[in-house]
Amino acid sequence: MAYESVHLENSITIENIISVHYFQYMSDFSFPGESHDFWELVCVDRGEIMAVAGDRQLALKKGNILFHKPNEFHNVLTNGRISPSLVVIGFDCHSPCMKAFENQLMTVQDTEKELLAKVIVEARNTFDGRLDDPYQEKLVFLEKPASFGAPQLISHYLEQLMIHLYRRYFSYPLPVRTNHLLPAKPGTGNDTYNRIVQYMEEHINEQLTIDKICKDNLVGRSQLQKLFRDAQGCGVIEFFSTMKIDTAKQMIRDQQLNFTQISDKLGYTSIHYFSRQFKKLTAMTPSEYATSIRLLSEKP
Repeated sequence: MAYESVHLENSITIENIISVHYFQYMSDFSFPGESHDFWELVCVDRGEIMAVAGDRQLALKKGNILFHKPNEFHNVLTNGRISPSLVVIGFDCHSPCMKAFENQLMTVQDTEKELLAKVIVEARNTFDGRLDDPYQEKLVFLEKPASFGAPQLISHYLEQLMIHLYRRYFSYPLPVRTNHLLPAKPGTGNDTYNRIVQYMEEHINEQLTIDKICKDNLVGRSQLQKLFRDAQGCGVIEFFSTMKIDTAKQMIRDQQLNFTQISDKLGYTSIHYFSRQFKKLTAMTPSEYATSIRLLSEKP
């Protein structure tokens, strides 16, 4: 038999990635706005914003996604009441079908949320530094990607996202082309510090105090605080609180316990106190986190 190959044409090609951000604005965040020569998508994972797009103002709520075309002036306006969480991705794409995304306000479904989360995960595996800095102007590659093929998957997942949205909003087929927590600081090597961290992991379901930690680990109060200030840049109780909420987030991702059971299992005095602590450290309530893009991006 004489086999013949066929060429698979790309309907959408992401040529370059300029920015990948997931960050939480303060409720009173102010930004002067900007325009640039690449596409930028904004997706609201929590809360709500007013988005300026050229001469228009659009209200975006959780699940809304908006594409700013190249050279369009745009801005984000918070309402002073709700602290929103946003996914923002800048990219180069010259595929003809991108014309359809201009001036469109859409809503992401579960599959599209998962694709956005995968873009964030692979960006963490590809780039150095934080993804929650809205002022970062240049992505810096890790010396070696944390996972094989991570840079390629960023563009592939983003292309899949665009295809899913196009099919749902503009019908299929596509036009034919004629011609893309603060990370933990490295371990200090201090045996006392490592032993205390392990102790807190073993007592994650308790309400620890500085005095109890000192007594059970035979360490002085000032030494204890210095250990964690040097290693983590925060106090020991603040670190323990963050550890408890990180554990709660894992339990929510596991979907085995409800919020009341998680609260009880981690030793909180009430579900209301647990919810307040969770929101204080994540800027989301437990229920908001449970349905967020952020949860999907933090899954192993």
